[in-house]
Amino acid sequence: MPTVDVHQHFWPAPFVAELARRRRPPRLSGSTLVLEEGAYEVDLDAHDAERRLALLDRDGIDIAVLSLQPTLGIAGLPEAEKDELVGLWQDCVLELVGGSHGRFLALAPGFVGSIVSASAMRNVESLSSVLGELDASGGFLFVHPSAAGVTSGAPAWWPAVLDYTAQMQAAYLTWLSYAQRLWPEVNVVFAILAGGGPFQLERLASRGVAVRSGLHGNVFFETASYGRRAIELCIETFGVHQLVYGSDVPVIESAPTLSAIRGFGDSVVKLITADNPSRLLS
Repeated sequence: MPTVDVHQHFWPAPFVAELARRRRPPRLSGSTLVLEEGAYEVDLDAHDAERRLALLDRDGIDIAVLSLQPTLGIAGLPEAEKDELVGLWQDCVLELVGGSHGRFLALAPGFVGSIVSASAMRNVESLSSVLGELDASGGFLFVHPSAAGVTSGAPAWWPAVLDYTAQMQAAYLTWLSYAQRLWPEVNVVFAILAGGGPFQLERLASRGVAVRSGLHGNVFFETASYGRRAIELCIETFGVHQLVYGSDVPVIESAPTLSAIRGFGDSVVKLITADNPSRLLS
């Protein structure tokens, strides 16, 4: 059974060129990614397909699921700009997937699933068409942090550590509170362990919510950026069958999380990197 990384981002060369032509966020100025929330140095060589395949081989991972990250803020652009950027990315990545001999998959129409922002999840009714298509096709929904706002005086890590995790907790609890009843057969993957959303179940219990109401076989938690303590707590809460490996490459180095997962032993590694993702891709 192949091993899978369900959380990688990739910018094809034409998409990079388009970001470089833009004069307002999201845009590239040389190797600097300029977003509404701030500016970040990026390694554009990390979006070379051969280099990405070499990284998969280094990590012992067979397949990467590629997506266009909502944190770029594309969803907030005027409709024409948004459609142009998303359409360009999809066309290029689907061509890449087609020539990858199964090493790359994509979260895009007609492929293994769809990606939505955490903020979009707060209005599940607006996602009814996407969820309906996934319900019919068997694809999975990947919930990812949204673009963050600017916090005056905050350090550079503030959006990723505070804003993104808060968004993901809100998205997870929205799903848990009522959307799960509407779409019980759709597999949903919450990035970055739902921002620590699973850790709130005891607090939910203190408010009279039955903790077992939060246990669903179609809800998965992705591991990017986390280590042994957080992953172990999720395993104790939900069981190992609801965790899937994701790296957030090239935003985050994959090795620390992979090392943490491998510290649990071969049977856990197989479940998180192979068996559980296979349930999403079957």
